[in-house]
Amino acid sequence: MKRLLLLLLIASIPASTLFAADDHEKTIDRVDKSGKIIQQIMDAPDSGIPDNIFSSAKCIAVVPSLLHGGFGFGGSYGKGVASCRTDKGWSAPAFFTIRGGSFGLQIGGEAIDLVMVVMNDDGMKNLLSSKFELGASASAAAGPVGRHASGDTDWQMRAQILTYSRARGIFAGLDLKGSVVTQGKDDTRAFYGRMVPFPTILNGNVASPDTAKPFLTALAKYGDGKPAPAPAPAKTPAGNQEKTPAAAQAPTPAEPPAQAGGGE
Repeated sequence: MKRLLLLLLIASIPASTLFAADDHEKTIDRVDKSGKIIQQIMDAPDSGIPDNIFSSAKCIAVVPSLLHGGFGFGGSYGKGVASCRTDKGWSAPAFFTIRGGSFGLQIGGEAIDLVMVVMNDDGMKNLLSSKFELGASASAAAGPVGRHASGDTDWQMRAQILTYSRARGIFAGLDLKGSVVTQGKDDTRAFYGRMVPFPTILNGNVASPDTAKPFLTALAKYGDGKPAPAPAPAKTPAGNQEKTPAAAQAPTPAEPPAQAGGGE
């Protein structure tokens, strides 16, 4: 009887409610994975995004498990999250989809982790527009890899967005020309409980929920560009402190000689 009542209770729950809860968990999982991808890539010795690029980025966008076409020339599809610098710190995560484009010669069915680094105000404006095409409205280029970017400043002069991919443990720059990025409206509703425009989120006008902490913590760790604090000087144990040598101590002024009593 109890089992029957339980089944009737579950059946009475609207399917839309169950799907909404599932979608909400998926968006939380995507945010969490994006933070882990940033952490793993930036911790990779001499093979991650250069520190000077990441620390000067206007925005960072991550797509965990971007799916792209079969062997030969194919398109792509993926869902990701983005955040931009604001006066208050990194913004709450904004959800987007990326589709289309060509990646050159590929091995079919492979999923890759994608990172897009927005380098200047023009690139940020395109991201805030909620829809743009890489290589058309927004210039994009495969980013340099290594602990520090080389002296070649071509990426600084021309590219609004630098793109990177990681597949099978290999991390490299990636050409995403022709791919279209749009706001993930359904994912936005699932995560925030309502529709929030891209610019509102990325300009820092939405409070970030606790579930976004893994992603935002990783961005703050590697993207602030602040030097590490200098280590505090080691303290000498009290019992081992050396006394100042007598020669180094300031001399005590000599007292003037006493005058003889009784003058002439």
